[in-house]
Amino acid sequence: MNLTRIADKLYFRPRCRELDKYVHEGEALQAEVLSYLLEQGKETEYGRNHLFSTIKSYEDFAQSVPVNTYEELKTDIDRMRHGEHDVLWPGLVRWYAKSSGTTNDKSKFIPISSEGLQSIHYQGGKDVVALYLSNHPESRVFDGKNLILGGSHSPNYNLPNSLVGDLSAILIENINPLANLRRVPSKQVALLSDFEVKRNLIAEQTMNKDVRSISGVPSWMLSVLVRVMELTGKKHLEEVWPNLEVFFHGGIAFTPYREQFKQLITKSDMNYMETYNASEGFFGIQSDLTDCSMLLMLDYGVFYEFLPMDEFDSEKPNIVPLSGVETGRNYAMLISTVCGLWRYAIGDTVQFTSVNPYKFIITGRTKYFINAFGEELIMDNAEKGLEAACKQTGAQISEYTAAPIYMDAQAKCRHQWLIEFAKAPENMEQFADILDSKLQEINSDYEAKRSHDITLQRLEIISARHDLFNDWLKSKGKLGGQHKIPRLSNSRKNIEEMLALNNTPEEQQQS
Repeated sequence: MNLTRIADKLYFRPRCRELDKYVHEGEALQAEVLSYLLEQGKETEYGRNHLFSTIKSYEDFAQSVPVNTYEELKTDIDRMRHGEHDVLWPGLVRWYAKSSGTTNDKSKFIPISSEGLQSIHYQGGKDVVALYLSNHPESRVFDGKNLILGGSHSPNYNLPNSLVGDLSAILIENINPLANLRRVPSKQVALLSDFEVKRNLIAEQTMNKDVRSISGVPSWMLSVLVRVMELTGKKHLEEVWPNLEVFFHGGIAFTPYREQFKQLITKSDMNYMETYNASEGFFGIQSDLTDCSMLLMLDYGVFYEFLPMDEFDSEKPNIVPLSGVETGRNYAMLISTVCGLWRYAIGDTVQFTSVNPYKFIITGRTKYFINAFGEELIMDNAEKGLEAACKQTGAQISEYTAAPIYMDAQAKCRHQWLIEFAKAPENMEQFADILDSKLQEINSDYEAKRSHDITLQRLEIISARHDLFNDWLKSKGKLGGQHKIPRLSNSRKNIEEMLALNNTPEEQQQS
């Protein structure tokens, strides 16, 4: 019995026909979402305070509701976590996705309503499969097991049946029992909080299973797969799981890990499919595996707005709905959702590659950039620069971060990169030259500041010891789950902490 073909015929193929509406009806779909959100939210405290019942158009909505960061909604979310009803969304919200925010030590708690769980997060997961099967009708992905990595959760105050944790843990906790029949590892192992223990148990539980797909954050998945190889003594992953066909990945950029996965999985028919799923929502899916851009998901419980990054610090930026976006322009993304987030700036930046349908790439974070000297270096620049340097030198990168070294007494300044190599380049200076040249090629502001070494000197690379970044995450209590390394920062706080760990004598690390 071909379970994949049966599931495709009953559900996934009809859903793909609905997704065809994205090509010509995207703006209408978004108008329906906004109308629904306002109707549902008008009797909440937030809706009454912002006159939702009087809003008749997008322009009314933009005028009545302010742009929010987590800080503006934090007091309301805390009240919801203590059991108050009808604050940001109707009823009682019991689940909260815990996020570090990546650039500081404070946790954010993103509300996940029952409706959001189904109409955003689980719908996103289903659509990933629908789009994958439309590209690969020969797939047998459901005829074996699917390895899904997850985080952990814990009780939320004293509110009964209310929990906080990684989004992945919330999804595993509430997953349909039928889906559990095809998923590994066991729920008990998947929700363990100690990643090092969990990593070993996942490898033990899955290495003798017929795994057809793997899903998770690339860095954590790579760590698990390496452990599988250690336990089995095999050289390539297809020797362990011969029917493995796809890696559904998201959470962080895949570029630094691509070559390592290709060396680990050498079969020519292995597929890689990117998703844009965050604690705040499920926003994008790579619908064409030959195109790195993702399809913006328009009929979930998410209404999108876009703030041009070149107006980010303006008092009155020209924020636009979907109909106002332009290809090739960098935007900060705002969302309003069925989880009670209203005009919420999630901190990610995107750039549209197409508007028919609406497809985009993630270009970075509103806080993930270096602009210490007017160079406007964003994460997309960094990823492309590192990709070029790795390609030309044969190097492979596990993790990295970068920050500026500000002007000294001689007015000298530069960017400092701390890189953990899976395979170091033979010539580090050549690697640095290629990276520096590529950044100048793709970023005119960086090129101008580097001109004749007058303002900005050539970048500096420091090689990180093995597992430095994991040790830094562990010191923060953030090892595993959805936690990410902050890639670029104007502040030296994170990189100084990592450099201190990098220089710690081995006996002190072990103690």
